[in-house]
Amino acid sequence: MALLILAASCTQKSTYDTKKPNIIIIYADDLGYGDLSCYGATAVHTPYIDSLAQEGLRFTNAYAEASTCTPSRYAMLTGRYAFRNDAAILPGDAPLIIEPNRETLASMLKKAGYTTGVVGKWHLGLGDGVPDWNTDIKPGPLEIGFDYSFLLPATADRVPTVYVENHRVVNLDQKDPITIDYNKRVGKDPIGLEHPELLKMAADSQHSGTIVNGISRIGYMAGGHQAYWKDEEFADVFGERAKAFISEHQNEPFFLYYALPYIHVPRAPNSKYVGSTKMGPRGDVIAEMDGMVGAILQTLKDLKLDKNTLVIFSSDNGPVIDDGYTDKAVELLGDHKPAGIFRGGKYSAFEGGLRMPMIVRWPDQVKPGTSDAMINQVDFFASFAHLVGITIDQPKIAPDSENLLDALTGKSPQGRHTMLEESFTMAVREGDWKYIAPASKKTPDWLANKKEETGLQKIPQLYNLKDDPGERHNLAGQYPDKVKALAKKLEEIKQKEG
Repeated sequence: MALLILAASCTQKSTYDTKKPNIIIIYADDLGYGDLSCYGATAVHTPYIDSLAQEGLRFTNAYAEASTCTPSRYAMLTGRYAFRNDAAILPGDAPLIIEPNRETLASMLKKAGYTTGVVGKWHLGLGDGVPDWNTDIKPGPLEIGFDYSFLLPATADRVPTVYVENHRVVNLDQKDPITIDYNKRVGKDPIGLEHPELLKMAADSQHSGTIVNGISRIGYMAGGHQAYWKDEEFADVFGERAKAFISEHQNEPFFLYYALPYIHVPRAPNSKYVGSTKMGPRGDVIAEMDGMVGAILQTLKDLKLDKNTLVIFSSDNGPVIDDGYTDKAVELLGDHKPAGIFRGGKYSAFEGGLRMPMIVRWPDQVKPGTSDAMINQVDFFASFAHLVGITIDQPKIAPDSENLLDALTGKSPQGRHTMLEESFTMAVREGDWKYIAPASKKTPDWLANKKEETGLQKIPQLYNLKDDPGERHNLAGQYPDKVKALAKKLEEIKQKEG
C-alpha cells in the first residue's frame, strides 16, 4: 500500500479557540446506554460522569461503529468502517490490524503538533504474526502514531495476562519466558477445566484456560509469572500511567486515548468498591470505572488544564450481562436496564448494541446541555482534523469519517443523515429509518444464549426508530420500497472506495 500522506492546511479557518486544546477520549468497555445515572440508571450512581454531563454536552444519538470491541476501536482510530479490513474480535496473540502506513487519529494529531498516548485496553493486535512476548513487540501503537503506550494487550479474559509498555512486557523475568497458545495447552500452570476449586468465580468452557489471579482465561499461557497483573489493581495501575502522561505533557498539546478495562469480564472490583451497589461485581465495576473518570478530571483541574481540554467519554459497544463468568450479574440485575429503552446489547444489530452514552466537555467552547444529533465514533477523525487545521485526503484517508465538529461541540443540531451499523450482520440507518440486512452466516455457537436479542435473522428487518426505538415492530412487509432503497444504500456504502 502506498504511503498515505496528510497535508497541513495553512489557510483553513476555524471558529474555535486558536490555542490547540488537549484532547482526551475516555473509552469504556461493554458499558450500555442505560448504565449511567445521567442516562437514567438508579441502581448504580456515577457522580463523576454525571458531573461531566452537567458541565458538557450529553448525546442521545451517538454510536459506536460496531457492536463488538475490536471493530469499534479500529473504526474510531482510522475513520474507516471496520468491515473494510474484515476487523473482528481478535485473540490475544493476533497481529496488529492497523497497517503502520495507514493514518490514524494519533498520527494525524501528531502531525498537528500533539504528543500522543494510549493507556488501557488495546485489542487491536500486536506484532506482525505470532508475537515473541520476551523481546520487542512491534509493530504496535508506536508504529501507528502514538508516542507512548501502556497496554492491556487484548482483554482481561484473555492471555497474556501482562502489561505491555511501549514495546516490552512490564516486569518480565527473562528466566521465566512467556509462551502463549490459543489452540493447545502450554506449561504446567493449572487450568480452569481441571481445577475449579482454585477459582474466585466459575467460568464457561471457553473461559477455562490458564488460571491467573484465581480467574481462568481464554487461551493458555506459560511463564511470565512475575509480570502477571492483578485484576483488582487495574484502576490504580492504568490511572497512574494516564495521570503521569498528562502531567509530563501539560505544557504542550496532547492527545490521550484512555481505554478503560471496565466493565468487561472478568469483573473483579477493587476491595474499595466491593458492595458499593446491590448488583454485584457488574454494578461495582461501573462505580469503579466512574472513579477512574473522576481521577482524570481531578488531575486536569489540579494542573489547571481543564479549561483547555476537550474530553469525550463513550463506550465501545453495548452491554452484556452473562459473558462467560458466574458473577451473578443476571441474578442481581433487578430492575436495572443496561441498554435503557433499547433492545439488544453487545454483539447485537439492535440499537442496544450500538447506541452509546457519549458526553463531550470543553469549557467555554461546548455549551452544556443535551444533543440528539446523530454522530458515529468514526467521525472523530474528520472532526478533530478540522479542529486542529489538518486537511485529510479522502477517501484515501478516513474514508467513512464526516466532519461533525459543530455537532460534536453543540454549535449545530445537525449530525449524520445516513450511517452504517456493524454487528454479525450489516444495518444502515437513514433518518428515523433503520434497515437490518438478513443474516448471511450461521450465528456462532457461543452466541446461542444471546441469540434472541442479536438481531440476526434470515429476513430483512425495518424499523422506525422515532416511533419504535425498542425495535419491536418489523415494518419490512409494510414498506417494501423503503427496504429496497435502504438495501441499495447499504450496498453503495459497502462498494464505496476506502
